Amino acid sequence: MPAVPSSLFEPLGDQFAALLPERPEFDPAHPWGCHRRRIADRVVFTHVVEALVHGSGYERIASEQCSATTIRRRLKQWAALGLAEKLHAICLAAYDKMVGLELDDLSADGCHTKAPTCGDKAGRSPVDRGKQGLNRSTLVEMHGIPLGIASAGANRHDSVLLEPTITAAEQQLGPYRALPDQARAHLDSAYDGKPSRKVLCDHDLVGQIAAKGLPRAGPGRLPLGRGAHAKLDERL
Repeated sequence: MPAVPSSLFEPLGDQFAALLPERPEFDPAHPWGCHRRRIADRVVFTHVVEALVHGSGYERIASEQCSATTIRRRLKQWAALGLAEKLHAICLAAYDKMVGLELDDLSADGCHTKAPTCGDKAGRSPVDRGKQGLNRSTLVEMHGIPLGIASAGANRHDSVLLEPTITAAEQQLGPYRALPDQARAHLDSAYDGKPSRKVLCDHDLVGQIAAKGLPRAGPGRLPLGRGAHAKLDERL
């Protein structure tokens, strides 16, 4: 059972292959007598897609065709070329043409992930006993399609990543589509402050931000009182 239906994977793989630079079949850096064919980029790409879909490590996805070391090495090469950003922009444009991006309502939030091999952006995680981790911030449209991603050390606050996340989304949408003026950006109480509101104002977005210290109305919760509603409206 493929991780992604062939009707989606094949055009995606073809688009990615078109972005790859031409390379010789054998690595010229290998000494004589030690030549072997490179693992095909399509094989490595297939393993990467499987890892993303299943959310598992490269060791679990690795096979006789492609080792975990090869996946990591090739991903590092592709990252240096900026291929992920280019493919993401192509996919957004195709999705917008076929289905349509709903950009009037946006949502942004950060999440903490592990960074066992450290890296330039890793930092001490406040939710994982100080181990190395990342805070990964994502901006999505109404139906959850990711538009822009920014990351920093796990010790960085979500609100600090709001500006680079929105900027990344604008860059990924490119010249063919822009975020609409006065689009609503739904944020949790971590963004309830003047710096976040200034960022939204600079990008002509309207913040729908949960206020700190106020109970939230919703299923299984008591409704907000009149005074609380007035305070919430004032802060929004």
